[in-house]
Amino acid sequence: MADLTVSFLQTELHWHDAVANRASIAQHLSHITGPTDLIVLPEMFTTGFSMEAPEQAETMDGPTVAWLREQAAQHNAVVTGSVIIKERDAYFNRLLWVRPDGSLRSYDKRHLFTLAGEQHTYTPGSARLVEEWRGWRICPLVCYDLRFPVWSRNQPTEPYDLLLYVANWPAVRRTAWATLLRARAIENVACALGVNRIGRDALGHDYSGDSALLDARGNYLVEANDRAGVFTHTLRRAELDEFRTKFTALNDGDAFELLG
Repeated sequence: MADLTVSFLQTELHWHDAVANRASIAQHLSHITGPTDLIVLPEMFTTGFSMEAPEQAETMDGPTVAWLREQAAQHNAVVTGSVIIKERDAYFNRLLWVRPDGSLRSYDKRHLFTLAGEQHTYTPGSARLVEEWRGWRICPLVCYDLRFPVWSRNQPTEPYDLLLYVANWPAVRRTAWATLLRARAIENVACALGVNRIGRDALGHDYSGDSALLDARGNYLVEANDRAGVFTHTLRRAELDEFRTKFTALNDGDAFELLG
């Protein structure tokens, strides 16, 4: 099985300015010097974490989806991150998973952040997304989903090798971010990636970044701390398979079914 090269972007975001954010992110991504398989952007990377969906939402045939297709083709990699999407009369915090050939899958954030009133603006998702890409099975989730281990659970019926979260996670809760991300890697015997933003948004919330990539043992492979930039690391398939062969905790998990 092949190794997987992952690139993730930690950056400040321009408040409610999709054009500026796409341009800034494209500039960052232009610094990727070698082949990569997966590019991960933060949550709501075109706007910042906003409840002003009627004014900020795009559609699935809008400029950001087109831009993601361009970036995926240019880098010959999947590009993923979440944006505000309107579909029919509903709004979604939607993670888009765009392949180099332009094909697209999506995941709607399941756990809406009630402390910010996200549930009053957005419609929650009802199903996880597990995508196979270049020999790896990957489960992308969004921000607050990190706090809910049942939703994140690596199950025999829908296994994955890499669990990732895109986020706008505020600095005031940075200890929880680091602790939970590490726990998700350890308990699911999977690599884990959390991609957060930095800077301050227009609402006065500070973001410390702390984006990180961990192996299935919970060891840090990459720590972005509070730095802006693109961080790239190659995950070794043989290392993951060897650890799982020796440490078979996933075989002893409880069987369960999510009811709603």
